[in-house]
Amino acid sequence: MTVIDAHTHFYPKEWVALVEKEGPAHGVNLGRNEKGALTFAYSGLSATFSPVYSDLEHRIGYMDDVGVDKHVLSLMTPLVYWAPASLALTLCQVFNDACSAACQKYPQRFIGKAVIPMHDPKLSLEELERASKLQGLASVIIGTDINGRNLDERQFFPVYAKCEELGWPIFVHPINPLGADRMSRHYMRNLLGNPIEIGVAGYSLILGGVLDAFPKLEIMLPRAGGNVPWGIGRLQRTVERWPQFAKAERPAKDYLRQFYFDSIVESDEILLALIRMVGADRVMFGTDYASAMRDERPVEFIENLEGLTAEERALILGGNAARAFRV
Repeated sequence: MTVIDAHTHFYPKEWVALVEKEGPAHGVNLGRNEKGALTFAYSGLSATFSPVYSDLEHRIGYMDDVGVDKHVLSLMTPLVYWAPASLALTLCQVFNDACSAACQKYPQRFIGKAVIPMHDPKLSLEELERASKLQGLASVIIGTDINGRNLDERQFFPVYAKCEELGWPIFVHPINPLGADRMSRHYMRNLLGNPIEIGVAGYSLILGGVLDAFPKLEIMLPRAGGNVPWGIGRLQRTVERWPQFAKAERPAKDYLRQFYFDSIVESDEILLALIRMVGADRVMFGTDYASAMRDERPVEFIENLEGLTAEERALILGGNAARAFRV
């Protein structure tokens, strides 16, 4: 069995260098933390480009230690929507080329998710077409919102159509959660803000008719889907009683299997409930590497879940990702 971590992050050195060079001219505040890593701040967005995210050899050593065969590499906060469209496109090209290069250098260890400038759908289509020809890339990452716009805006539909045509899943990742000011204390921006943000994205895709318009499009939601699966019964009842709130053509629960959900939930009880709700074939192993919150022995966490069959365990640890990313 090949173990595939479907949720990891990567900051290529050349991408970080471009942000450092061009960011200040566009309002980005850059600095260094106590370890010397470059820090990024812009209008509520913040990130630290720690070297561990860029060091592929260190990553491979970690993978060997915890029993993971492949990482699916993706960018994360701040993505590229903070930049003007032309710079954002260049940032995407630099990341996608570097990600493809990593996949070509270590084809047995890495798969890539492309990044696109979603705030300019025309340029996104151009970069999707280009990136689809780069070796090793098999998916795309977008934010849970695009500069404050929900994902069911019609301007994004051509991008979804292209992803459906390519057979590329879309990984939806939070970058700047709603209510961040109120959640600035106690780490709630991450603990609570990110799951809420994932829920807004997932419900927008259901209620806005995106999943009906693109029935073969598959969406990957991190952190076990945020609050998408846990509120789906309330969503379904609301749509049944007030159908004016939705463009969805089917009962809300039917859409759950158009999503993939990763296993990052830090609770065996909740993860087991998710598996029973959506099916083991819709859950992917993930760690959020190199987050400090990741499980120290993530493969063992899945292996120790009680009540799973060997087939279900194999699907979660790698089979589903292999199918989705066409490994």
